[in-house]
Amino acid sequence: MNFNLSEEHLMIREAARDFARTELLPGVIERDTNQTFPHEQIKKLGELGFMGMMVDPKYSGSGLDTISYVLAMEELSKIDASASVVVSVNNSLVCWGLDTFGSEAQKEKYLPRLAAGEHIGAFCLSEPEAGSDATSQSTTAEDKGDYYLLNGTKNWITHGLSAETTVVLARTGELLDSRGITAFVVERGTPGFRGGK
Repeated sequence: MNFNLSEEHLMIREAARDFARTELLPGVIERDTNQTFPHEQIKKLGELGFMGMMVDPKYSGSGLDTISYVLAMEELSKIDASASVVVSVNNSLVCWGLDTFGSEAQKEKYLPRLAAGEHIGAFCLSEPEAGSDATSQSTTAEDKGDYYLLNGTKNWITHGLSAETTVVLARTGELLDSRGITAFVVERGTPGFRGGK
């Protein structure tokens, strides 16, 4: 096995390192202290292709491999853990799921903006009584024929107040039935859907 990094891997790592030092480091303490979302920095990360690293280029992604993604995450995390979590959630929990399991219509609608950093994604799993145990969650999705009615409360959601696109996990089957969990894409502004502190 060859454990050496490719030229492309080295370029990605260097680009992430340079961005972290020049764009994330200035103001990182103030952003953390004031709990300020790094909107400007995330927009720039999107322009550089870091918000959709493994997304297929046909949906405006970078089409890179997992090693590239991990190298970038490592460099960003060294300087600004908060910004790196934004990149991680958007890439791993939202874009990857949509790119891997979404319908063609969902991919075309959501991935280009997510990959470009124009929209931020959130992954809504954790609940007050169930934590991150999806099989014990109380959020339900009731099939109403041409739509699903979701009811429940999620907590501790990274990007809960900043996301335009969310992936919400809800029970469509019986409690404790792992096959009865479904992921739904819910947009900010959907009636009844709101974020709290």
